[in-house]
Amino acid sequence: MASLSRAVGAIRARSLIINLPGSPKGARENLEAVWPVIGHAVEKIRGDQSDCGGRFDR
Repeated sequence: MASLSRAVGAIRARSLIINLPGSPKGARENLEAVWPVIGHAVEKIRGDQSDCGGRFDR
């Protein structure tokens, strides 16, 4: 869980930026955690304004 507390993500202009840990294992684990919502994030960056409440399980 320590890696999650240091995770950083941002949007700059029309780019999604996701910082991953330096170790291959840590990078893989963190990318697996965010992968399911990357497509949705890209849709929002492209201007999709549809309601997305409840779209993803928590």
